[in-house]
Amino acid sequence: MAERWDKAAEQAAGEVFGSPVQNVVRTLAFVLAVFVVATAGYVHAGWSLGDASYMVTLTIFSVGYGEVRPIDTNYLHALTMGTMILGCTGMIVLTGALVQLFAQFQLRNLLGIDRMQTQIAKLRGHSIICGYGRIGQQLAKELFAAKQSFIILERNPVKIASAEAAGYLCLAGDAADETSLRGAGIEHARVLASVLPDDATNVFITLSARSLNPDLEIIARGELPSTETKLIHAGANKVVLPTQIGAERIAEMILYPTTSRFVGESAQVRDLKRGLHEYGLEVEALTVPSDSAMVGETVGAAERMGNGAFFVVQIDRPGGQHHVHPAEDVKIEAEDMVVLVVRGSRVSAGAIFNAPKKKVRIGRSWI
Repeated sequence: MAERWDKAAEQAAGEVFGSPVQNVVRTLAFVLAVFVVATAGYVHAGWSLGDASYMVTLTIFSVGYGEVRPIDTNYLHALTMGTMILGCTGMIVLTGALVQLFAQFQLRNLLGIDRMQTQIAKLRGHSIICGYGRIGQQLAKELFAAKQSFIILERNPVKIASAEAAGYLCLAGDAADETSLRGAGIEHARVLASVLPDDATNVFITLSARSLNPDLEIIARGELPSTETKLIHAGANKVVLPTQIGAERIAEMILYPTTSRFVGESAQVRDLKRGLHEYGLEVEALTVPSDSAMVGETVGAAERMGNGAFFVVQIDRPGGQHHVHPAEDVKIEAEDMVVLVVRGSRVSAGAIFNAPKKKVRIGRSWI
């Protein structure tokens, strides 16, 4: 409620007072009109144009050098008094408007507003991040590292200061407001990511963004699984559920405990993983448990069981033997470290190797 009152007051003030440039133009027009009318009034009284304009200039600027000619009639008294009142008032207002205009320009330069607006105007094919919370911060960090152009749309002053301190292009505004979206250059943007923690706000932002740019790629965050359908109907191309992703990632860490040891954190490996990720592929490594159903099976059988979800690119034996690009007839043994290139669900692929071997009943015994 308070925010709506602030916006209403700001709009009313803008309608009454106008911008500094408008104030200067209007006041100049008023002073010029007073000058022309007063000069014409003195000429009408029989003065020359030069004397009349000189007298009006002295009066408006309150110089007080004295009358050019005697002011000895009621007409000239009234004309001079009117010129004094209107002309001096106009000059006072004009001086205030000029001070306001210069102060605004200095403030904009000090805050870098003009520079920011220039940068935003040059953006083409950029991304708009709505919200600079935990996900927005990580997203901005990744895009910045990848040298992708983006702008952050945030209304919290503290978060704006944090984004600017990190060197990101940031615009103060409410992402649910179409004016703010236009200010962020949504007409020329390629992607919009609405990552606010409020599902209703993300749905509203998606609706507004889709109406402003039908070709925009919209990626929206959802907290509740039921929100996914609403976001899709609102116009989102993709929906990200952080809770679900977090659970899947934990499951992957359980299923693939060997990956970090095998893959490591070298720049070359990160580039390889990023390149494969663009094609929807991931590199994972796991150690085959001794009771796995895959022990004794061939590489070809394991890949057929995965139904195309993965393929084996390397097998490292505990004794130091390595099979790079193993043939289909190579058998998988217990404690083998198997390197996979996974396509699709990494959880389902890991489950195949971690599933225990089913017991078979022979007579009265199970083996």
